[in-house]
Amino acid sequence: MSVHRTGSTRFEDVVLPQLNAAYNLARWLTRNGHDAEDVVQEACERALKYFDAFRGGDAKAWFLTVVRHACYDWLKRNRPSEIAPGDGSEAIENAPDPAMLTPEEVVMRDASSSALAEAIAGLPVGYREVLILREFEELPYKDIARVVDIPIGTVMSRLARARALLQRSPLLHAIRDRSAGAER
Repeated sequence: MSVHRTGSTRFEDVVLPQLNAAYNLARWLTRNGHDAEDVVQEACERALKYFDAFRGGDAKAWFLTVVRHACYDWLKRNRPSEIAPGDGSEAIENAPDPAMLTPEEVVMRDASSSALAEAIAGLPVGYREVLILREFEELPYKDIARVVDIPIGTVMSRLARARALLQRSPLLHAIRDRSAGAER
């Protein structure tokens, strides 16, 4: 018996396995679970509308590209100040000095995982997206370049800058300092 695959079944086969990755990317870019759900829903609607243009290949990279565009459209509508011109390198120069944290601020950021999440959420969106796609979604540079529509060299430089910003993050310095103090 032969099963005829409809367009909607093919769409489900392509998109449904990518929903966790899509939500993860949207959550990191919007910094909010409810907003991420809205963005993923919008991305699914767009993907369905333009599904005829999908010619096969890497479904994850294709759908995450749709999600990324939906995120940027959402950010432009709801938080235009987060879409800064340039590559965000000014954030490296303007990163606060970790020594400026008060003891109360250090205590407030007790859990290392939440501090890391907060530090990542504080990255400029262009750096945050490549970091999430590489470190959490484990996409190769080539796929990240396709999703974000930038050259591979730019992917590598944004990753390096994102990692440099995280290294200088006062939140992560506080954790390292506290860990070093506990070992003494």
